[in-house]
Amino acid sequence: MSDSDILRVLTLNIAHGRGLSTYQGFHSARGIERSLKRVSHLLNQVGADIVALQEVDEDSHWNRGIHLLDSIKAQTDYTHAYLGVHNRRSGKLPLAYGNGLLSHFPIVHAEHIAFGHASLGEKGFMCAELKTAQGILPVVNLHLDFRSRVRRIEQVERLIQFLDDKKYTEAGTPHLSPIVCGDFNSGSGKLGDAVRHLFSYLQDQCEYTLCPSGRKSRTFPSLLPVHGLDFVFVPPSYQVRSSEVLRSYVSDHRPVLVELKIRN
Repeated sequence: MSDSDILRVLTLNIAHGRGLSTYQGFHSARGIERSLKRVSHLLNQVGADIVALQEVDEDSHWNRGIHLLDSIKAQTDYTHAYLGVHNRRSGKLPLAYGNGLLSHFPIVHAEHIAFGHASLGEKGFMCAELKTAQGILPVVNLHLDFRSRVRRIEQVERLIQFLDDKKYTEAGTPHLSPIVCGDFNSGSGKLGDAVRHLFSYLQDQCEYTLCPSGRKSRTFPSLLPVHGLDFVFVPPSYQVRSSEVLRSYVSDHRPVLVELKIRN
């Protein structure tokens, strides 16, 4: 960063590297690589310090066994990366994918949790502790179920239990309060759904800010977005300087970028 007090965070569902098509298995390896090149170009243009990605494959048949995070990292200037695989299947049609993180900050610890044991479509979250000039910053990157509101609430409760166990949101701990981001598969205005449920918990702990908000929060589908599904929860140690949904077509989701300033 040019200014050590400024932090730029981006979250994006890269849809298994398929771009705007409906199924990644329709693509050749060259097609997947072209899509990853577009994602990498976007990241190089934006220059975020932390990038949270969802639907990132480690070794899956449907995108020709390409390690998506390694490919993107090789085409950008990020020196630190972590992939939390929460969906793994062996056999003739292997699958291995989850949530990935790219960072300019060293990762001192990282772990991931799957919400269940399904062989296809399982969701989960990862948490990476980053060494910044202000201290250890936990970053949570999650992907919630798209079919069921009840299941999303159960998954958020799993995350809340994880945060409580880690004592990330308690005062007096030797780290900053966590940034939480990802694909929630629900809007911010729905009472009783995942975003509001998690926001209520985080505000009870300390005064979080939800980004983006209002009509400008729409991220899906990227060609003509009508749903806001992708969010960043910002702890009070940071002031939100800007929050925007980028007009981008590298995936069926549009990226969310927030620029933060550490509060002195």
